[in-house]
Amino acid sequence: MPSITSSFRISVDLKIRVELMAARLNKGKNWVITRALEEYVERHSRDWLKEEARRQSLLAGERRWKDEELWERASSEVWPD
Repeated sequence: MPSITSSFRISVDLKIRVELMAARLNKGKNWVITRALEEYVERHSRDWLKEEARRQSLLAGERRWKDEELWERASSEVWPD
């Protein structure tokens, strides 16, 4: 995938940690930063999807469906208390 150049500020401490990790992995700083950003975005994308699924589930649980009474009657006939 083609890449672009971005510029951003990081703390001196984070810069040192990235450099140490890159040296330990025998990779470039760009590789370390790119992998970290990819993992961060992926993790938070999943979190957002989970939250959205929960929100929609709660909304659907509050809604009364027009044939809900029919299904309740039918289930009580099949599985009486």
